[in-house]
Amino acid sequence: MPKFSAASATRSLCLALLLNASPASAQPARFVVPSIPANARWYKGNTHTHTTNSDGDTPPEQVARWYKTHGYDFLVLSDHNVFTDPVTLASLTDSSFLLLPGEEVTTSYQKAAVHVNALAITRVIPAPKDSTLLGTIQKSVDAIRAEHAIPHINHPNFLWSIDSATLFRVRNDKLFEIHSGHPLVHSEGGGGMPSMESVWDGLLSSGKRMYGIAVDDAHNFQGEFSADRSNPGRGWVSIRTTALETRALVAALEDGQFYASSGVTLSDVQVTPRTLSITIKQKGDYKYTTRFYGRDGTLLAIDKSLSPHYTLSGNETYVRAKVTDSGAAAAWVQPVFTTRFVEKP
Repeated sequence: MPKFSAASATRSLCLALLLNASPASAQPARFVVPSIPANARWYKGNTHTHTTNSDGDTPPEQVARWYKTHGYDFLVLSDHNVFTDPVTLASLTDSSFLLLPGEEVTTSYQKAAVHVNALAITRVIPAPKDSTLLGTIQKSVDAIRAEHAIPHINHPNFLWSIDSATLFRVRNDKLFEIHSGHPLVHSEGGGGMPSMESVWDGLLSSGKRMYGIAVDDAHNFQGEFSADRSNPGRGWVSIRTTALETRALVAALEDGQFYASSGVTLSDVQVTPRTLSITIKQKGDYKYTTRFYGRDGTLLAIDKSLSPHYTLSGNETYVRAKVTDSGAAAAWVQPVFTTRFVEKP
């Protein structure tokens, strides 16, 4: 995996796209405002966790019950190459808790781990193989799409498996993990290897429309909860949609209508043609800092209020936000694209 900075490997692959901007890019930037139904609300859930059906330490019913009793609205049981039908756990689902059908499609290329979650499936999706890393990832994504399911690429830095240039070249994907509660997936990078946030900014700056997910990837529900074990409760998404229903949730996820979190809760995210506004839910006496980022991971502004906002200056292609609290937890607001964003073909 090559070294990566926010302005290097991925961005260089489509520099021509940025140099050949559309006529609209000559105009001052305006946010492309999403259409949010008046009755939409936030639903908290986790899209990546494991049970004894693969390599977890706890049966599916107990895993689902943990999330339900801890205030989650939905859960995906994503065992490796196993489909756990939510119908078998119907006694746990009701108007306040939904199980989405899923699988972690798990394969490899040489020493690289290729794991792609499949959301809203109806059967097991066989894990594919290919003669290249890109081909292996692409075949996984394509197999998931062929089932009318939703892919998200898991933990690219696990075993330092998937480099940023390869991620850029994958087609028909919109979601990948930028934060994981698993202690071995290296979301923060290190030793010259990029963090997933740096990779994210590189992809966005190169014209790839991508949204970042936070997950548990939990395996350990028994015994000690500690930093070196993959326990639950460390990463989730809050999706804004109109109903606690599988298709509504995954459609909103692919549309970027969610935020990702490792502990910070947001009350609202609003977008107007010129301003991105966030409302943070106060927890105890915690303090909060919001950083707004743009192209190449450039820090655009810092706001330390509970109602941070950013107003466009006119040249931005996208703006995303990261809210951190005084306990080191974070929430990642998905990138909001502007009229100057040029998407790669």
